[in-house]
Amino acid sequence: MISRERAAFLALTVFLAAFPWLAGVSRSFSHYTDVMIFAGIFCVVTIGLSLLMGFAGQISLAQAAFFGIGAYGSGILTVHFHWNPWGALLVGALAAAAVAWLVGKPALRLKGHYLAMATLGFGVIVHIIINEEVDWTGGPSGFGGIPSLTIAGRKLTGDVAWFYLVWGLALLVFLFSRHVLHSRIGRALRAIHDDEKAAEAMGVPVSTLKVQVFIYSAVLASMAGSLYAHYVSFLSPGSFDLMWSIRFVLMVVVGGMQSLWGALVGTVFLTFVGNEWLQVFADFEILVYGGLLLLIALFVPQGLVVWLQGIVDRRHNIRETPSDGGS
Repeated sequence: MISRERAAFLALTVFLAAFPWLAGVSRSFSHYTDVMIFAGIFCVVTIGLSLLMGFAGQISLAQAAFFGIGAYGSGILTVHFHWNPWGALLVGALAAAAVAWLVGKPALRLKGHYLAMATLGFGVIVHIIINEEVDWTGGPSGFGGIPSLTIAGRKLTGDVAWFYLVWGLALLVFLFSRHVLHSRIGRALRAIHDDEKAAEAMGVPVSTLKVQVFIYSAVLASMAGSLYAHYVSFLSPGSFDLMWSIRFVLMVVVGGMQSLWGALVGTVFLTFVGNEWLQVFADFEILVYGGLLLLIALFVPQGLVVWLQGIVDRRHNIRETPSDGGS
């Protein structure tokens, strides 16, 4: 990492380490730890989506489906077959990888709106299956009783323990994804994003890399879904529909598609917006999201992170500019 990014990562780590205690100072803020747990889970999804959309240039509206595969995979295996939750999480991730390979091989030959439509169709199919397989998923009524995760034989209880587990995983995913982006694979993904034909002419295995990053994003979404299932202990289809796929895309766009920091910032920002400030809009919530997306597209198309970074750089340059003595 460059020095500024290393300092930012260190500051983020310190802030997250202190967050549960900061939130616990006042009863008014104590539930923010719970909100941040959901934000951390969603960050695992959006970091993968950022690689897929922002760096490989592939639009996916199927992340909620992979999120659901992980969640229902863990739920079904632990409730109906009494599996260990960690084993269920692993199997859910493998299942998501296999499904992503089957879907990605043909779908990633498509481009632009056609690829978005194909992934949208897959998401709708998964949502229908969740609704219809009542014996396994509980159908529209959902099903509960999903056990919590255990570490060293001890059940994970309490928001503070979950907070550190979720954000520890999110930071590891962030560091690994950043390492990928600064490797030859990352440079190849950027080349695909800029011009697929030129990248292919330079010897980049375009199709293979597109499928691999699609699988990687699906595995992350599945792992996040498993964490979600074991944290909330109850699943219903409403958490895995098309609207959630759109929300994940919106989180990446608001923060900045071509920045992993953007995925973190956009996800935390919209999770707080959705959980704290949009409840009063009830059924009109989608209109607020649409308006927010319109404002971002018009005024800060590169996302909040690039916009904030520009402000910091301008102030830094002003301080660095030597005074001309008023001449």
